[in-house]
Amino acid sequence: MKPTYDAPLPVRATQRWPLYAAGFTTAFGAHAVAAGLGAESADIGLSLLALGFLLALYDIAEVFLKPVFGALSDRIGPKPVIVGGLLAFSAASLIGLWADQPAMLAAARLGQGMAASAFSPASSATVARLSGKNTGQYFGRYGSWKGLGYAIGPLLGAVAIISGGFALLFGVLSALGFLVAAWAAVAVPALAPLPRPRYTIVDVWRQSTERSFLGPTLVLAAATGALGAAVGFLPALAAREGLGTAGSVAVVTVLALASSLIQPRIGRLRDQGRVSDKPGMVAGLLCIAGGTLMAGILPGAAWIYLAAALIGTGIGVSTPLAFAHLADSTPSERMGRTMGSAELGRELGDAGGPLLVGGIAVAAGLPWGLGALALLVGLTAFAAPGTKETATPPAAS
Repeated sequence: MKPTYDAPLPVRATQRWPLYAAGFTTAFGAHAVAAGLGAESADIGLSLLALGFLLALYDIAEVFLKPVFGALSDRIGPKPVIVGGLLAFSAASLIGLWADQPAMLAAARLGQGMAASAFSPASSATVARLSGKNTGQYFGRYGSWKGLGYAIGPLLGAVAIISGGFALLFGVLSALGFLVAAWAAVAVPALAPLPRPRYTIVDVWRQSTERSFLGPTLVLAAATGALGAAVGFLPALAAREGLGTAGSVAVVTVLALASSLIQPRIGRLRDQGRVSDKPGMVAGLLCIAGGTLMAGILPGAAWIYLAAALIGTGIGVSTPLAFAHLADSTPSERMGRTMGSAELGRELGDAGGPLLVGGIAVAAGLPWGLGALALLVGLTAFAAPGTKETATPPAAS
C-alpha cells in the first residue's frame, strides 16, 4: 500500500495530459539539440572537446538540480514548479536563436537543463500523487511519452535544422515549452504541499539507502545507461554492417518505439496484479542485458535490429515498474524529493553507460564494451526490490 497522507482527488484524464507533454518536452529537447550539435559541430566551429562540453551541460545541470527542485515541489506544491520550469525552458530556448555563437549555445543548453531539472521531477511527483492505485498505468503512459520524445527528437531536430538552422530548432522548443506551460497552468490541479515531519540527517540517509528506494533507482540507472549506450553505439554497429544513414538511425527508432509501446501495457498489467514488481524488473533487466550482448557478439544487421527491439522491450518493462514501486513506497509529502533523487540516478546512468562502453571499447574493442555493460545490467537485477517493501516511516518529531 502506498503510504500517502493526502486525500484522493477526482481527476479527469485531461488533467494528466500536460504532465505527459512535459515528459515529452524534456526528452525531445535533450535529444533534438544533442543530435543537431553532433551533426553540425564542424559547421559552427566546435572542436570535439567543445562538442562534448555542450552535450554534457544539459545533464550536468540535471544531476545537481533535480533533487533540489524535487524537494522544492514538496515544499510549495508541484504545480508552480512545473509551470515555472516550463516557462524557464521556453525562455532559455530563446537564447538559442543566436546559436551560431558557441557561448550562446552553451547558455541555452545550460538554461534548458536547469529548467528541465525543475519540471521533470515535479511532473513525476504529480503523476504519482494523482495516480491513486493505478501507479503502474500512469507511469507507463508518462514513460511512453518520454520515449516518444527520445524517438522522434533527433528526426524532428534534423528537419528543423535543415529547414532553418539552430534558430528554428530553438524557436520550436521555446514555443513548445510555452504552450505546455500554459496547458499545465490551466489543466493540472493544484496539489497543496502536505505537512512534512522533521527529518534528521540520519532519517534522510536511511530513506536514501533503504531497498525500496535504492533498488528501483539502480534499476532505472541501469536501464537508462543501456539506453544512452545503445543510442550512441547501435547506429555505429549498423553503419559497420553497410547500412546507410537512414538504416543506422532507424535502429534507435526501433528501440524507442518498442519501449514506448510496451510501457503502458506493462503498467496496466501491474495494476491488475498480473505482473509483480521484482520479477518484472528482473525480466526487463535480463532482456536489456541479452539484447546488449547480442549486439556485441552477433554480426549482421538483422541481429542489431533484434537487439534494439530487445533492449527497448526491457527498458519498457523495467522503467514503469521501478517508478511505480517508488511511488507506492514513498509518503506523498516527500514524493518530489524522492522522484528528483531517482531521476538523478537515471542521469548518472545515462552518462555512465556510454562512458563505460566507450572506455572499454578503446582498450579492447566495442564487443567487450557492450559485454561489460550487459554484465553490469544483469548484475543490477539482484538489486530489484520485493513487491511488498515500503519506505521506513518518518521518525516522530
